[in-house]
Amino acid sequence: MNTMSPSQIPTTKRIKSLGEPIVKIDNVRKSFHGLEVLKGVSLEVRRGEVVVLAGRSGSGKSTLLRCIDQLETIDGGSIRVNGELMGFREKNGRVVPLSDGQIARQQRGMGMVFQNFNLFPHLSVIDNITLAPNKILKRNKEEVRTEARELLAKVGLPEKENAYPRQLSGGQQQRVAIARALAMKPEVMLFDEPTSALDPEMISEVLEVMVDLSHQGMTMIVVTHEMGFARAAADRVLLMHEGSLVEEATPEEFFERPKSEEARIFLSKILHH
Repeated sequence: MNTMSPSQIPTTKRIKSLGEPIVKIDNVRKSFHGLEVLKGVSLEVRRGEVVVLAGRSGSGKSTLLRCIDQLETIDGGSIRVNGELMGFREKNGRVVPLSDGQIARQQRGMGMVFQNFNLFPHLSVIDNITLAPNKILKRNKEEVRTEARELLAKVGLPEKENAYPRQLSGGQQQRVAIARALAMKPEVMLFDEPTSALDPEMISEVLEVMVDLSHQGMTMIVVTHEMGFARAAADRVLLMHEGSLVEEATPEEFFERPKSEEARIFLSKILHH
């Protein structure tokens, strides 16, 4: 699993001052077919913070991410981003679900990068990136195109704007997917196992882009098995186990002095892969 050697990734973390909490998750519960996969999860993420969610498959990490982005509806608790209740509104002392349109508006504030790149195969790279800002935000097309070129340079692919997804490697497609998410100017970036579908030699090129983003102060919640990235870029590592958060620590503490038995078992397995 841990495909990055420490030499492949920059280890110097920028000292950064974190802002106020931007994501507040309070006692969130979620069940599928009677099986509770999130058991009252609470956490806060501050502006500019990079949080890595670690844990074995099935521990609830991706579900939590999907609940934040409202791809799943929570069964209990609350999620607030920038103080705004996500997915619901309070009305006469009751909480009522938002419409699909209202949810779509809230989702604009978050960029989501999935395992599979989900690029439109029939569109060129630059058209993939400019589609949402043009169609959803109705922004000036030339301005959006200029910004898309800047984002392609940022992810190291300035020469690929006219290429189609099939002409790119997996690592290049994922970097385009990151640029596409950034084109909506999100306040929070969510990454769900962004390197798990990639060949080992392509993983570091995607993680380097993510490390750069962390240095630029982007708020990020990252589900990943890449512990090299967690060491290099995370401000906090959270371990999920069977739907609960069982450990929360700085990377140094998490890797050198894990407190919970679950963390010790997880690290012994993942670091010896």
